[in-house]
Amino acid sequence: MADGVAGVLFVLGALFSLVAAIGLLRFPDVLTRMHSAAKPQVLGLILITVGVGLRLRDPSVVALLGLVVLFQLVTAPVASHMIGRAAVRGGRVRTDLLEVDELSERQDDVEEPRGAP
Repeated sequence: MADGVAGVLFVLGALFSLVAAIGLLRFPDVLTRMHSAAKPQVLGLILITVGVGLRLRDPSVVALLGLVVLFQLVTAPVASHMIGRAAVRGGRVRTDLLEVDELSERQDDVEEPRGAP
């Protein structure tokens, strides 16, 4: 039974990763691509690691997979935030696609040095 559930989780995780890859190619701007790279990709990774844990059923492997998921959950939002911040600062955001732009008024007043962040 656990092997069947693991197989279903593998397929679902692979589909979420495929959706993330298609989103990276098809979405028009940095912010929507960033969303596609972070959300479904992390969910796909979680589903695949849970499937591996169910398939192997070894406590040390499950602990290691738990660390992989934990680090991915910690680093993916930070990386997405930094990419979005760099895109806004670099003027790479298409403001015509935004419904709400809370940073435009603040960005005009801030004078930041260019170069390394």
